[in-house]
Order: sequence, then structure tokens, then C-alpha cells
Amino acid sequence: MPLVTTKKMFEDAYKGGYAVGAFNVNNMEIIQGITRAAKKHNSPVILQVSAGARKYASHGYLVAMVKAAAEETGLPIALHLDHGPDFETCKACIDGGFTSVMIDGSHLPYEENVALTKQVVDYAHAHGCVVEGELGQLAGIEDDVNVSEEDANFTDPDQVYDFVTRTGVDSLAIAIGTSHGAYKFKPGQKPQLRFDILKAVEEKLPGFPIVLHGASSVNQDDVKTINEFGGEMPDAIGIPEEMLREAASMAVCKINVDSDIRIAMTAAIRKHYSENPKHFDPRQYLTPARDAIEGVVSHKIETVLGCSDKA
Repeated sequence: MPLVTTKKMFEDAYKGGYAVGAFNVNNMEIIQGITRAAKKHNSPVILQVSAGARKYASHGYLVAMVKAAAEETGLPIALHLDHGPDFETCKACIDGGFTSVMIDGSHLPYEENVALTKQVVDYAHAHGCVVEGELGQLAGIEDDVNVSEEDANFTDPDQVYDFVTRTGVDSLAIAIGTSHGAYKFKPGQKPQLRFDILKAVEEKLPGFPIVLHGASSVNQDDVKTINEFGGEMPDAIGIPEEMLREAASMAVCKINVDSDIRIAMTAAIRKHYSENPKHFDPRQYLTPARDAIEGVVSHKIETVLGCSDKA
């Protein structure tokens, strides 16, 4: 099956009260772990690539592997650029086989964000690609995204209609309390999503697909495994899964997951080496890592996203 855009995915997700998972990929094992879980549950899936991943694995390799996954599984798979930093990067991805791109102008003054986003939308739509924009900034660090708590800000519901109308974006990432990276909250700080903002956005944009970034939940068992076998991860508190499921039942049609995959993969490799210190064949430690990724994604599809049997 050829790669698809997210347009129909999001239409179906909005009507059905579920979300589609967008999982960051960096290599073959991650792609295989994600798509095997999606195939197991007959779920649509978005494989997304950051600017950092393109530098690490190269654009051509990633596109070829994602296309191979779509052909092998027969699932509707969208290939998405995560946090495109500028028009040139978005254009390169559109020209190079991506079916969806995100232009992140959230750090810019509002009018500059509008202008940059519209520039990307105009080019993308002329080439059969869809675009995700962003209003509001999430705190945290992940790949090339680094936003301090002081610079983070919630999305203003009064701006969303103007932004979407003037730019023509196909989906919108908003800031309602999620955070990039694994370390989302200070000790003793209770995670809380601003459902009042989400509801206000939904009222301003009825039927329009909303995106949540920074939505990893962080499996504490994986963190303990990493620390048990030589890691130094501090307590990592993520977003409670029941909050994400509630968001998925509302206007949120896409939920991004990255840190959960990285942590599970690292935990599996550390555990393998602690039990098999003489192994040196990458296949020996990447196999349990791939299995761990499949387990994480399978859990997300079943428990958080609600997109089983929606392919």
C-alpha cells in the first residue's frame, strides 16, 4: 500500500472519538517495532521524522524503510516531518516523499508564524501534502526542540480560528500542559492537562483535528531497569494515560510518542547486556529492543489511542 496523508485518518478519528499514534523513528528496528504493533491491532499509524533523525539516518534511508513498512503491512501509514524548523526543510521533505509536514513557527511572533505557516501550506497543498501548524509552546527538550519553562505558553483559544483560517493548515498542535522529553514535571508537581483550553479550541474549530505533542507517559519499570543496569535517569513523570485517553475522545486526533520508545529500547538493551556481557552481535541486543518497542506501541494503541481495528 502506498503512503497516505493524514486527512482521512483524522476525519475518521474525530468522528470515532479516538486518536492516531504518531511515533518518532530513527532506524529500522524502531520502524519495525512500531509497524508490527500496528499490524497486530489493524491500526493506522503515523511514522514521524525529526530534523535530528534526518541528519542521523539520512532522508533517503528513512523514506525507503517507511515505504517498505507500508508495502509489507498493507496498513495506512503516513510519513510526517516532526517540528520542521523552516520552509526549506519542509520543502525538502515534501519533494522527497513525505505525505505530511509540520512547520513549527510557535516560537515566532504571531504574524510571522502565520506568514511562515501559510508559505508551507501553499507549497504543500500544491504537491498533495498536508500540513500541521502549532500555536503555543511546550516546555522541555527533545532532539532539536529546547524550550525553557519561562518561554513556554498555553495556546490562546481566541487565536486558533484566525490562525487556521488564514494559514489553511490541516491540523493544529496546541499547548495544554504536555511537555517535550521524559522529565515533564518537578518532584511533587501534579500533571494536569488544561481540558478547558481544549474544549474552547474545539468550540472555535468544530470538527478540526487537534494534535498533542509531548504526550509520553514514561513507564516507571523501564526507568528502574535503566538505573538498575548502570543508568542515571532521575525520576521521570509523564502524562497520565487516562488524561490522554480523555483528550483522544475529544478533538485530539493525533498524539505524539517518542520518549516512551527511547526509554523502552534503552532499558531492553541495558538488560540484555547485563545478562549477556559477551554478546557483540547487534542482532542479539536489537531484537529485544525491537520487541520492547512493539510492546510499548501495542499498549498505546489499546489503552490510550483507541485506534485498534481502525485501519
